[in-house]
Amino acid sequence: MKTPILIRAFFLGLVLVASGCKNYAKVRERTPSYDAETPAGEMIVEGLRHPSKEYRAQMGHYIDAAATAGAVLEKSPQDAQARKDYNFAVGRLFEVLHESKLQPWKAPVICPGVGGDWSFSMTHDGKPEHDPSHFRILPADRYQFRGRLVKERTMKDGLGAPMVIASKGFDPTRFDPFIQGPSVYYGVTEVLIFKGRSCTAAYMDPLATETVKFGGHTFPVAADFTAPTGLQLAELKPRKSEIASFLRPGAFAENARLARLQPYDPKKIPILCIHGLGDSQATWVPMIEALRGDATIRQNYQIWFFSYPTGYPYPLMAAVLRSKLDAIRSVYPDHKRMVVIGHSMGGMIARELITDSGMKLWDQYYDLPPNEIALPADAKKAIVSALIFKHRPEVARVIYASASHRGADLAEHFLGRLGGRIIANTGDSLGDPSYAMDAVSLTKPNEEGGQLKRMPNSIDALKPNNRFVTTMDKLPPVKGVPYHSIIGDRGKGGNLDRTKPESTDGIVPYWSSHLDGAKSEVIVPTGHWSHQHPAAIAEVRRILLEHLGKASGS
Repeated sequence: MKTPILIRAFFLGLVLVASGCKNYAKVRERTPSYDAETPAGEMIVEGLRHPSKEYRAQMGHYIDAAATAGAVLEKSPQDAQARKDYNFAVGRLFEVLHESKLQPWKAPVICPGVGGDWSFSMTHDGKPEHDPSHFRILPADRYQFRGRLVKERTMKDGLGAPMVIASKGFDPTRFDPFIQGPSVYYGVTEVLIFKGRSCTAAYMDPLATETVKFGGHTFPVAADFTAPTGLQLAELKPRKSEIASFLRPGAFAENARLARLQPYDPKKIPILCIHGLGDSQATWVPMIEALRGDATIRQNYQIWFFSYPTGYPYPLMAAVLRSKLDAIRSVYPDHKRMVVIGHSMGGMIARELITDSGMKLWDQYYDLPPNEIALPADAKKAIVSALIFKHRPEVARVIYASASHRGADLAEHFLGRLGGRIIANTGDSLGDPSYAMDAVSLTKPNEEGGQLKRMPNSIDALKPNNRFVTTMDKLPPVKGVPYHSIIGDRGKGGNLDRTKPESTDGIVPYWSSHLDGAKSEVIVPTGHWSHQHPAAIAEVRRILLEHLGKASGS
């Protein structure tokens, strides 16, 4: 076994231990109990007591209960107990359905009830990527979560049983390259519609629909915004892959994706989240849940994310994002101008989206113009796209969270130097690794006379004296696009005194995160993952509401 592999494995273990947890969330399943002195409640209890494996009979009890509670709601829509009975019965119906392997979307399932047989079916739009056979349909109330990223449950009271739709052995990106994947976890709400002895289950998307009509009345759609992401974190365990994509970026090169977390809606403003070094889109969970819990936000915004292997230098990943933005615009040409939120190194990527580089970055590395550089076409294209770029007109606003605009001293300290040495060779980012060596050999020395000896990695791109970092710092953001700064401070240096250079979030100091010209700057008392702090989330919400007012008034 090669020594570098052993070193990387050892470093991976150290990072996992230092992170405080090997997983962001843990899940515990339970069978919810029920006690209600109502006719529907008694039917639910009877269903819970019914022998397992007698699926159709058990489902019949829950359909009876939902129908009974529904009749009460039809007469008294404000009856909270009837709504609770209805929701619980629907949840238990789908719990049994999951265990039974029955497929009511293909043919009605006959279930014995108090007044005769029920014909139970499910609606389905016929699209192959939405075929219920590809998904687990799980009631959200059977799960309890705990962990670093799942602390409070964000829910909405209303009618219907919140469900988690989780793909099983099915990659939906085959049908839609911009859907979250290859594993999908999504929240829907199931309601039952009755017509005679026919019972039809229909799903509602609580991110797209706020109300549902039932029994001649309009009810809010119930929702559990935590269960889908909580189950996803617990089952996929993204922390290990985050560190692996940092240490071995080449193995994850194909994983760089721009994806949406919900069905596309041309009426909603995209929020594009870009994670930082050693992280993934998972670190946005606390903010995403909180934002989705705000009715105004979820009615007017849709959330997208950009994920990428963080061992590669961020200028190359910014170029990848620009190509992904071109691709998604070709599919959704009518999408609204977006708000970008970048955390840490993701903030440096976001900074490029509102900057015109001209030839200033290129001239820092090469004496010759691009057309005179002797490199294979693909390698030259990658380098040119990383060093020569224009701002993106689809970006309307940027929010930085602990962004390392001027790098971080940590990149030059022991751990930074160690990390920079053990990241696998990033030369494959230009195709054949030999192309990278050719590209490196053609660069000119930096201001101190140092010559590149290898393809840079993400740690190299975080050093305060890196020529890309220092040149980017001098390039002005494009006019007309407001930007905001959220900065963490652990209170161990300059506390909240922004004038003191030792003020830091533990990784990125204030002097690196601060940007002149920011429309607002908020310092929150936290470490580097400031975007997870309640005060930072509240600030993002404030900015989004402010932006919405500007957008709707334009």
